[in-house]
Amino acid sequence: MEARARSIHQIVDQQVKKWEMMRRERQEGKKLPVITLSREPGSRGRLVAEGIRDQLGFDLFHREIILQMAENAQVSSRLLETLDEKRLSVLEDWVSTLVNEKHLWPDQYLKHLMRVVGTIGKHGQAIIMGRGANFMLPSDDTFRVRIIAPIDLRIQNMSEEFGVPAEEARRRILRTESDRRAFVRKYFYADIADPANYDLVINTGTLSIDAAVGTVKGALGR
Repeated sequence: MEARARSIHQIVDQQVKKWEMMRRERQEGKKLPVITLSREPGSRGRLVAEGIRDQLGFDLFHREIILQMAENAQVSSRLLETLDEKRLSVLEDWVSTLVNEKHLWPDQYLKHLMRVVGTIGKHGQAIIMGRGANFMLPSDDTFRVRIIAPIDLRIQNMSEEFGVPAEEARRRILRTESDRRAFVRKYFYADIADPANYDLVINTGTLSIDAAVGTVKGALGR
């Protein structure tokens, strides 16, 4: 889902229509999985997510899309309208439980973020990248993936992707890592790099992108 060519409202409208089609076609009671994908900058986690999307037919929600959805109150409300009264009640109960059990002090942004991520989770058949989604969704209903790679390889990947010198690539990686660690620590009191927070950790310094995608599919029994 690319935000560049379309507005966030157009993206959401299209997604809502797709969810409505899925709802009509879905077998009653059938549970559709959600994959959260956290990644080290430069690890090519985005390519892994896109490969999973292409092979499983899941919707892919990039960090940028999630961010825009959470920051726009009108968009957040539009997403919540896609849930029936029962699922909306469950979602609100889940948000309250999450806040209480983890002793969170959510600001308005985090409340919108939790509702956006929770709505996507309720519809299922999705890959959510970043924004701490693995710390928000119930572990029983979510497959949590973390993509890592050696720092030298990540510097090389970022240098090639953005056409910048290695030292600039290193600075970008360290800055992004610091920002992501701070976000997760601030809102969820957790360590983004702790493998205990994930069901599967993949090193793309060892596995190719195709092999990484295959590993996720295999773990899901697909």
